[in-house]
Amino acid sequence: MHEAGFLVSLELRPSAVTEHADVVLPVAAVVEKSGTFLNWEGRARMFEAAIKPDQMTRRHVSPDGRVLHMLADALDKPLGLPDVRAARRELDRLGGASGAVATDTATVTGPNERSSPAAQPGKGEAVLAGHRLLLDQGRLQEGDEALAGTRHAAVARLSPATAESTGVKDGDALAVTGPAGSVEFPLRVTPELPDHVVWLPMNSAGAGVTPDTGARPGEPVRIGAAPRASADGGPSGTAGGAAAAQEKEAGA
Repeated sequence: MHEAGFLVSLELRPSAVTEHADVVLPVAAVVEKSGTFLNWEGRARMFEAAIKPDQMTRRHVSPDGRVLHMLADALDKPLGLPDVRAARRELDRLGGASGAVATDTATVTGPNERSSPAAQPGKGEAVLAGHRLLLDQGRLQEGDEALAGTRHAAVARLSPATAESTGVKDGDALAVTGPAGSVEFPLRVTPELPDHVVWLPMNSAGAGVTPDTGARPGEPVRIGAAPRASADGGPSGTAGGAAAAQEKEAGA
């Protein structure tokens, strides 16, 4: 961003990009526009605006695609995609990449990966599993403390057999360690969970499980009782301390 000659940012609220941008243009929130998202399987799923223009309590703001379309027209580089339906038709026409794709400057090979064997955790290890909770550290909750206060407690989950072999009990602080570091959460023993699997909320403490540990779901991680200082609440700002505080608040 520092090297960009002129930076335009499309934003809902101030972010790390804002201070570097020469121009900041507001765009519609996700409930105000139609679009497409990719699900966990990488499949495109379309959605329509939940709030229509006549239901809004503020002036209608253009969606990202419309803003980009107008910018391209102003630069005399028209996209020819005035709305989300035109963009969907163009994406359908182009189809997905398969094999080698020639561009103006290079040949790009599309992904063609085989499924890898399931991870086999060793002693003191478990396979990482998890997903984001509906209410976690997402930025759309900023400024709405009442909504954020209804979050479920952020806990780690192990099966009874895995918890016993690890030497941790329900309510203990569990440390989960990957190649980049560790996170700590209060343990919730969960009979429905398979053995040798640890489930974590992926974005409920710290910078998130993957940034903090360097491990992704499906990969083996080390598990064990957290150091005593963290089990008592942890230093300020650690994943363990944040999760323990949230667990305590949820039980209040």
